[in-house]
Amino acid sequence: MAFLHLDTWLFGEWLAQSERPRLLAGASIGAWRMAAAVHPDGPAATRRLGEAYLECQRYRLQPSPHEVSQACAQVVNATLGPVPAFIDGASRGHTLAVITARARGALAHQARKRDFIRPALANLVARHRLGAHLQRVVFEHPGSTSAPHGHSGAGLQALIEPADPFHTVQVPLHARNVAQALLASGSIPLVAQAVVNPADAPSGQYWDGGLIDYHLLLNWSRLDGLVLYPHFAPYLTAGWLDKSLPWRRAAQRGASAALSRMVLAVPSPELLAKLPGGKLPDRRDFHVYGLDHDRRIRRWRQAMAECEAMVDDLDGFIRRPDPSRLEPLEA
Repeated sequence: MAFLHLDTWLFGEWLAQSERPRLLAGASIGAWRMAAAVHPDGPAATRRLGEAYLECQRYRLQPSPHEVSQACAQVVNATLGPVPAFIDGASRGHTLAVITARARGALAHQARKRDFIRPALANLVARHRLGAHLQRVVFEHPGSTSAPHGHSGAGLQALIEPADPFHTVQVPLHARNVAQALLASGSIPLVAQAVVNPADAPSGQYWDGGLIDYHLLLNWSRLDGLVLYPHFAPYLTAGWLDKSLPWRRAAQRGASAALSRMVLAVPSPELLAKLPGGKLPDRRDFHVYGLDHDRRIRRWRQAMAECEAMVDDLDGFIRRPDPSRLEPLEA
């Protein structure tokens, strides 16, 4: 949640000045952030998300997946507020796409640690082989009346390649499944519970959308205009299982179609050096600080406050662009 202030400014001030419909897509906590962005009161929803994310995750040592799922559900519910009001007022012409991963094959019947070995090995051989174990299911807000500029079709589906190894399915996002979809998109296997049988979606167990789309490395070149991606690293990794495979980084292998229109906004090394521990907050902090939740939360709040500098920096760059500060992703 280090980008809390940046989200509030992006969606509450800068992008709000233009009525152009946009595709707001996310997986895992990115989906939660995008849901807050399209909320009828976006800035307030973003603040609720940040506060709940900090305060609801006061786990005991080695919490059960059930405990983690309960805490995540509290964060999702705090962000959404009254669901009918969210659905009726959300979107403002934008398309909200919540990405999830539905278990397939043997993984659909078991969710033990050893059951994830085969998908991991399949992905190691080739990313497309992961499609035999996980299906991409995208929940999209049905109130969007126009597709993003520059391509036909609606929403995220238009960015999927014809030879899609993940057999992407699009499901309307509505009052009966919005909380389920958001919770599923952030349900990390073995850490949280799967969401089972979301309303009006194919039956099965649904997991964190980042398993397939960790950094949303899709064919964004089909959009007209730029794709803005506030991100924590100066590179993109296709799937969560690719994190330990540096040769899968897009910036190293040259994913020109995906990156040709993308602008990645990342914290500078100077900003990172000011943060506690010299890094952005992440899940490892739960192990570092253990039961000292107050100390961890203070450190996270400090990081969030320091990252507010990104708002002034990006705003200044937009007002007075400096090409020397731009670096090619494929360098």
